Amino acid sequence: MHVSDFDYALPEDLIAQMPPAERAAARLLCLDARGRVADRMIRDLPDLLHPDDLLVFNDTRVIPARLHGVKQGSGGRVEVLVERLLDEHCVLAHVRASKSPSAGTGLLLEDAVEARVEGRDGGLFQLRFHEPVLEALERHGHMPLPPYIRRADTGEDRDRYQTVFARTPGAVAAPTAGLHFDRALLHALGERGIRSTTVTLHVGAGTFQPVRVDNVRDHVMHAEVADVSETACQAVADCRARGGRVVAVGTTSVRSLESAAAEGELGPFRGDTRLFITPGYRFRVVDRLLTNFHLPRSTLLMLVSAFSGREAILQAYRHAVSKRYRFFSYGDAMLLDIGEGDGA
Repeated sequence: MHVSDFDYALPEDLIAQMPPAERAAARLLCLDARGRVADRMIRDLPDLLHPDDLLVFNDTRVIPARLHGVKQGSGGRVEVLVERLLDEHCVLAHVRASKSPSAGTGLLLEDAVEARVEGRDGGLFQLRFHEPVLEALERHGHMPLPPYIRRADTGEDRDRYQTVFARTPGAVAAPTAGLHFDRALLHALGERGIRSTTVTLHVGAGTFQPVRVDNVRDHVMHAEVADVSETACQAVADCRARGGRVVAVGTTSVRSLESAAAEGELGPFRGDTRLFITPGYRFRVVDRLLTNFHLPRSTLLMLVSAFSGREAILQAYRHAVSKRYRFFSYGDAMLLDIGEGDGA
């Protein structure tokens, strides 16, 4: 497979720059196992799912991970994007500067936060903050909006670039399929008898990195921390026992569940996952997928192509463009059935 096999044309004006007025106001493109599409709304979900189904949400919490500042001494400008929390004071971060800072360099961020470069870990920098990192970020950090949202973050993004069920801090990008759920929709789903459980996957900035190889098989997937609890595993088992379907909310929930079933059976899992799902992958846990639209040539487009079939996905994307759906993080969503032939 070539990266070009996962390309499509997208007018730039369809990339959503702001969230919809209401979370559940997004449109929903439904794609069934035979490749047929239907135009619905997110608020229709209670009627599109079965009472015995199980929704699996990612409860990661986006941290205000972006900081601007200067190198102490030289005054050179820097931009820090925290990638991973290591402990209360230390992080791995992306650091943009005209000249990469060396170990021992002090940073003054947002005119208030002091940090020191302790070394490198591949393309990332290890930074030690003088105060607890999460406290500093909550007071002074900016929400790490994706690069295709071409504006500065605002106070509204603190709320809207966060799911209503976010609990465990650590993500630097939102699990965007979950952004469509508000309390009213969650209540309506519960009233319908549709159960839910949560997993945690801390989405990293690598989710936006382009695939820089021609042959898909040569791509090295970035690592992200996932946590699938015994409670989540039991919820899936109970769903199977009552004849329901496991509906993953977002590709991050898919990768968490499938990583936890990598040995064949679903079991508790905590650790780094580099699971790279491409067409031909046999899904062990997930039966349906709710997801936003994804970037051309991206690993996430490859994942949904594995789930529903590449041609069916690309045809659905062409339909979405023709109907002027809104794309990416603040955009509309799709509800996918697993394709005939296991998504190959």
